[in-house]
Amino acid sequence: MEDYRTLTYEVDGRVARITFDRPEHGNAITADTPVELADAVERADTDRRVHVILLSGRGKGFCGGYDLGLFAEGDMGASGEAGTSVLDATVQLENHDPNRTWDPMVDYQMMSRFNRGYASLLHANKPTVAKLHGFAVAGGTDIALHCDQIVVADDVRIGYPPTRAWGVPATGLWAHRLGDQRAKRLLLTGDLITGKQAVEWGLAIESHPAEELDARTEALVQRIAAMPQNQLIMVKLALNSALLAQGVATSGMVSTVFDGISRHTAEGYGFAQRAVEAGFREAVRERDEPFGDAKPS
Repeated sequence: MEDYRTLTYEVDGRVARITFDRPEHGNAITADTPVELADAVERADTDRRVHVILLSGRGKGFCGGYDLGLFAEGDMGASGEAGTSVLDATVQLENHDPNRTWDPMVDYQMMSRFNRGYASLLHANKPTVAKLHGFAVAGGTDIALHCDQIVVADDVRIGYPPTRAWGVPATGLWAHRLGDQRAKRLLLTGDLITGKQAVEWGLAIESHPAEELDARTEALVQRIAAMPQNQLIMVKLALNSALLAQGVATSGMVSTVFDGISRHTAEGYGFAQRAVEAGFREAVRERDEPFGDAKPS
């Protein structure tokens, strides 16, 4: 087994289990995450033993979004020689300097590569199931929404608060998964919904008490795994054709561009500056305070 920095991978019978494994950081996303996720998905997709891929998170929640603390410290975990790759922290930090000219395509090149890693879940031949507990917010939703089935704990919190300042969901999947009205209800406010609401709104397929989530998800995964592998692939390809015809790729491209723009508005620069001065937790608390759902810094 290859060692990963952000997740673990194992095959158990007909199930490939990919588990985000940075619990001390809320499984926050680093530059390694999309690369490792895509690699693990490809391993499962080409493994003749595997019928279904289960994605989950270790610790208190599924995924808390991007590790903005790393960005602030100038260490995004990127590979390559500093200054030569659009994934290098130095390149991105310079491109986010308000005293320099912003190059939107440098921003796009970086974020689009994150999206490609997440999209491996959608484009995998075999079905993918996400199990969400605790929290699945911001970039964590970018990942989860690419899965074919989403099973949630009743009390999980799901949403994209960065739309309040400094972010647009770069993968552009919300309207495709929820429809126009409900997607706008969440993204025009940055509000979160519970697992129960996610099922009511069609974002998730099942919701269960937290203590039952593992067992109930396992029951679903094993039912899928009992199907012939070729049938699973054919069904997913057929149904994905309808989703892709809706323009998922175009939505992702447009949303990625606007995600970059959102970090280069007056409000975006203001949020980033406040994060440098007081830390990201305090900047987020101040951002959320007017909405009545701020957490202590």
